[in-house]
Amino acid sequence: MARRITLKEVAKTAGVSLASASYAVNRTGSLGEELRQHILRVAEELGYRQNMSARATRTGRTGTIGLVLPDLTNPFFPHLAQSVVQRARAHGYSVFVTDTEGVEDLEREALRVLAERGVDGLVWFPIRDVNTAEAETSDIPTIVVDRTLPRLESVQADYANGGRAAIRHLLDLGHRRIGIVCGPTDIASMRDRCDAAAALVRAEGELVFMVENSFSIDLDGSVTRALDQNGATAVFAGADIIALGIMRHLQAQGSVIPGDISVVGFDDIPWAQMSTPTLTTIEMPIEDMASEAVEAVIRRIEGSADLRRRVILDTALVVRGSTGPVPH
Repeated sequence: MARRITLKEVAKTAGVSLASASYAVNRTGSLGEELRQHILRVAEELGYRQNMSARATRTGRTGTIGLVLPDLTNPFFPHLAQSVVQRARAHGYSVFVTDTEGVEDLEREALRVLAERGVDGLVWFPIRDVNTAEAETSDIPTIVVDRTLPRLESVQADYANGGRAAIRHLLDLGHRRIGIVCGPTDIASMRDRCDAAAALVRAEGELVFMVENSFSIDLDGSVTRALDQNGATAVFAGADIIALGIMRHLQAQGSVIPGDISVVGFDDIPWAQMSTPTLTTIEMPIEDMASEAVEAVIRRIEGSADLRRRVILDTALVVRGSTGPVPH
């Protein structure tokens, strides 16, 4: 078996002190960037690998962050996961990613297992606005994404403004008879976007229906009935995955999008650019949310954080092919 290269050998080959070598590989301490990169190149050339067990014993940290997501079958979440991993890697952290399948018992178990594995911090996208694992997270630096949980720092988007932007776009195109299909409204971020959208429709047009669907491309009967019977010229969906299901249903019924009816989603998942027509949507600032979450959890790991901090990032309208002028 190959002999493990020691940090002392890295320091000697690089011509630096053991302390400087430690600072470089652990991304800590006061060290010039040129010197840090020199040491890291030497470490890579020698084949140096950190002994994480020894590091954890010495520092009390494992260099790992847990990322807990509700549903990796929804393309929104792989995009978020990749962004978190990339940002954490830039800080020298590895990420354990787990999917709770939208089941609160699995969510609680995932958080417990990550805590037992000794992760230094958690980035958590809860299933709902409920802390299912308060005991498990009480002693671990934890940042919540998209949801609001008491006593936990959170990173969110401006959902209400996004909902209004979607409706303003439809109103500017001449639409007045507008329907809304929300995602699960027991989630505050969904209520925010749909309530804001509905208020603007009522103020300047006619809200012909407002129904709810799960986060799925498959539509509930109440949704298909609303689409088929109420004569809306445009529909706003609270999530892209639902909007794509709406487009599929409408096209199967013979409707032309956007010639007969326009559709707007929310999230800007990768599939939004691959549908026919491409989906007009509200872009969630996923990379910025990931960056803020990782930066925040590292601040908490290092002991400098505000428990009450709540970051709200801007959304943006992305106009594509699924919206057009109101049909005459």
